[in-house]
Amino acid sequence: MTRLAVLATALFPVWALAGSAWALWQPELFQPARGAIVPLLALVMFAMGLTLTPADFARAWRRPRTVALGLALQYTVMPVAALGAARLLHLPEAALVGMVLVGASPGGTASNVVCYLARGDVALSITLTLASTLLAVAALPALSWLLLGHVVPVPALAMLESVARIVVVPVAAGVILNAAAGRWLAPAAPLFPLLAVAAIVFIIAVIVALNQARLQTLGPAVVAAVALHNAAGLAAGWVGGRLAGLDPAGRRTLAIEVGMQNSGLAVALAVKHFSTAAALPGAVFSIWHNLTGSALAAWWSRRPRHGAAGQSRERPDGPE
Repeated sequence: MTRLAVLATALFPVWALAGSAWALWQPELFQPARGAIVPLLALVMFAMGLTLTPADFARAWRRPRTVALGLALQYTVMPVAALGAARLLHLPEAALVGMVLVGASPGGTASNVVCYLARGDVALSITLTLASTLLAVAALPALSWLLLGHVVPVPALAMLESVARIVVVPVAAGVILNAAAGRWLAPAAPLFPLLAVAAIVFIIAVIVALNQARLQTLGPAVVAAVALHNAAGLAAGWVGGRLAGLDPAGRRTLAIEVGMQNSGLAVALAVKHFSTAAALPGAVFSIWHNLTGSALAAWWSRRPRHGAAGQSRERPDGPE
């Protein structure tokens, strides 16, 4: 059973592509499941919490420079890369606006699941998602004004409530249960990655189904801009982590956190403050970053999580 679970998890990108193709072919099968996205993410976050301990989060918070690096990359590389990709490919104004909104958004909750599957530093990933969401309250309006000349109000309380409901509470419940009954849950641990894969594949299929009509009218330039933008974030996170001396798990985490955005927020803001056309890059990004994230997770999951000696070379940023 364990070997089958490992094999099924390794085929993550295949399942993601197959699910996307099925959703494009028969969107009516997946569209009614829109309301399942949040509960599924929360369930996976709970399963991830079962693999973590309070000490994992203590280590993450003892590395403020690493967290600061992730936030700096998130709110400099991503908005600038979005604007650059849009101008390079001569996107119309509405699509350019949508690209910038995606670039100025915080990290998405799906990044935590992908980080888990990629054998990254899950506690650091969750910490960065929470921190970038808090910072977005000020950063997103400032960046939208700076790059677009238009101040976009951010639904701060709704965002924080969403992160708490989808990430913080389920993970905390999993950590508490792990501390109380971890030894009895250990035999089921190999099945947790398979659960995450199944959930993310289904979520991708639902997202594709919900955006099927928009995807039919896509211009190749928008897809190319989204692909460039996502690649820039993934590369910047990985290179930044390498230059900062992080171990492979830390580099993977930064790459995933910087490269995967809360594109759902960008779509909502685009529709509310601009137009449905401006929401198109966010809709495409929602699909694209999950596909590239699943491919990276499958690749990294088969590689060592730490350095050659089996130990992390990273040290806490401050005193113990």
